[in-house]
Amino acid sequence: MSGMMATLRSVGGAEFRAGPTKAFAFPAVIDEICRMRWEVLDAAEVMQVAKAYYYFSIQFRENLEIACRLRPGDALLQKLTEGECNTDNLSPFPGICTVGEKLNHDEFMRRLLAFQAIECDHALTLLGEAYLDRTRALSDLPRAGSIASYEDGGLSRVFGAMLRARDWRGAGPVAFRYFLEEHIRFDTDDGEGHGALSRHLPVDDSILPLWTAFRDLLLAAAPRLEPVMAPEVMPEAAD
Repeated sequence: MSGMMATLRSVGGAEFRAGPTKAFAFPAVIDEICRMRWEVLDAAEVMQVAKAYYYFSIQFRENLEIACRLRPGDALLQKLTEGECNTDNLSPFPGICTVGEKLNHDEFMRRLLAFQAIECDHALTLLGEAYLDRTRALSDLPRAGSIASYEDGGLSRVFGAMLRARDWRGAGPVAFRYFLEEHIRFDTDDGEGHGALSRHLPVDDSILPLWTAFRDLLLAAAPRLEPVMAPEVMPEAAD
């Protein structure tokens, strides 16, 4: 094969295009998120994660809009947009959307947050707004390219990790779990899944800041996600 031909790196079932012999750094951040201690979260913390994810979903929609603007004739992106924006594929859900009601997926998230009070809600709002400032400061190309890393394996892995949480009591967590499970299905459906509709987009490590910003947002929203480091074992003193 020519040295100029792009190599492929598989991440969680997805393939990301790389330059010659180059391994990307951003999949390691996805791994970090998946290794977080999702199992320890209680229902209140699940809602804190849901609030953080709401802001992620806003930047996702914005990035998809950028990708469509940069590639106006891209039929696959147009189809992907139909599955993410002004769509009824999450309808109906009690208290959020009626049969056949069309809405953006970030609007679904906004509505589920109203189901119950969230601890430290104002602090989480400030975190989310700072996160959006951070992502919006990036240029259009990496924001557009991030869609492939999200849809073609990255988010389905993250959603699967989130579902390891054991406490889903309450209307808000139940709705969030539904959102996560449905999105895994959307992204991984053979042929017509959102992953298949986005993997043609070029991906490189210019998208790394988007994944690190997401990781940092999650850890700030639910600090108990931070993995516990094993205590360092001191060598025994010589006799």
